[in-house]
Amino acid sequence: MTGHEARYRTIAADLAGRILAGEYAAGQALPPQRELSAAYGVTLMTLRQALRQLSDEGLIVQQPGRGTFVSPAPAAYRLGSLRSFTDDLEDQGHRVRTSVVQRAVRRLPAGVAAQLLAPATESGLRLERVREFAGRRAIHQVSWVRQPAAGQLREVDFTRVSLYAALAEVGVAVARASETIRPDLLGDDVARHLDEPAGAPVLVSDRITHTLDGTAVVADRATILGSAMRINTRRAANSLSVYWETGG
Repeated sequence: MTGHEARYRTIAADLAGRILAGEYAAGQALPPQRELSAAYGVTLMTLRQALRQLSDEGLIVQQPGRGTFVSPAPAAYRLGSLRSFTDDLEDQGHRVRTSVVQRAVRRLPAGVAAQLLAPATESGLRLERVREFAGRRAIHQVSWVRQPAAGQLREVDFTRVSLYAALAEVGVAVARASETIRPDLLGDDVARHLDEPAGAPVLVSDRITHTLDGTAVVADRATILGSAMRINTRRAANSLSVYWETGG
């Protein structure tokens, strides 16, 4: 091992120890690279090699233009329950920030109308949101809501209120949902809203939510960074629980 290699490995080991000891908490930003390189008395190139090693080990996440963050702590999202991403993540101690990208009443796209078994001429509320937690924008979500609920939700503050909670407030009780999850690659149109470049691996969740009388009321697509979350299962002899869990 050369002196240079020994140096960056020593820095990586020191930073790893401080992360594991809790000096840098999950989701917290590390000091800027120039500050760290000065503190360790090395060049930026040497420091970046140390950070690359930590990234390869899953201890940190580097976000171009934003900084370096400690990888988020695991948090489960129970796929088997009919709840929002925000409700589940916040119940487990994660601070989730929701941004509304767009909200408008439009004619349902043909594919969405077919999913909702709605007339081709029907309009609905298109709600586009981004979820940020553990220091990065990790979930992009587009929801289409059918009439008459669509017209009643136009003034709701969706940065603070979940869609399911808002539906309950206007008297729409949701009862069940069907959901399909598949792997994909991040497209250019969604990549601009998330903290990874186009081509990054993602999980795409398509969910149709039904009311008590069986009417399909919401068609929802969520694009989730593959590096931010994964799907885990807990199996027992007579049961199966499926969870979203943040990557680390």
